[in-house]
Amino acid sequence: MSVVIWVIVVIAIIFLASAIRVVREYERGVIFRLGRLVGAKGPGLFFVVPFIDQFIKIDLRVVTMDVPKQSLITRDNVPVTVDAVVYFRVLSPEDAITKVENYIAATSLISQTTLRSVVGQSELDELLIHRDKINEALQKIIDEKTDPWGIKVSAVEIKEVTLPEELKRAMARQAETERERRAKIISAEGEFQAAEKLSQAAEIIARNPVALQLRYLQTLSDISAETATTIFFPLPLEFLKAFGIKD
Repeated sequence: MSVVIWVIVVIAIIFLASAIRVVREYERGVIFRLGRLVGAKGPGLFFVVPFIDQFIKIDLRVVTMDVPKQSLITRDNVPVTVDAVVYFRVLSPEDAITKVENYIAATSLISQTTLRSVVGQSELDELLIHRDKINEALQKIIDEKTDPWGIKVSAVEIKEVTLPEELKRAMARQAETERERRAKIISAEGEFQAAEKLSQAAEIIARNPVALQLRYLQTLSDISAETATTIFFPLPLEFLKAFGIKD
């Protein structure tokens, strides 16, 4: 009799252990009873019927998923390799289980095809300069496609755009040519401004000869301060007339 009691006790313990379920705060437990969906429970402690209820845990935290590199051609016929990262989480555990076989794999495949489609419709300059707009377009499209599965895509970010080596060298040459062009333009603008100032100075001197004489004296002062060498400096007759000396 004691043996039978012990067997019953052991069976009861095993039954209770298999019936008790603990779900964390960031999890939900989806229960199927004889194949029919009962619902999602949690967080906390609850009981299921062994051998009758099927219990599946779903994580509600944000999932960071890398999208494999995709080799494609942009709208302006430039071959590139692009990879991205997708941030999503489960909003409806019941839909994530009943509407799709594997929601993580399905989201990954949708992200790959959408990345190829959106980038293939964009030009290279848009991909390099206006990446934020492409990220927004990717997030919107992927979120719409995964919404029936109870998935919310919060963000999509293009991580890297790899260009062919020949294109990189061509872009480097183009950038160098552009820098040289800008330098020449700046130099030409400087020379133009200098010529314009000299022209204005010449007009002032032409209207007032005394200014030229003062410039001569300033030049003599500058030379005498720098060297002790004897310098013969020609003076115009107008300069002598200013001091009362006649020719």
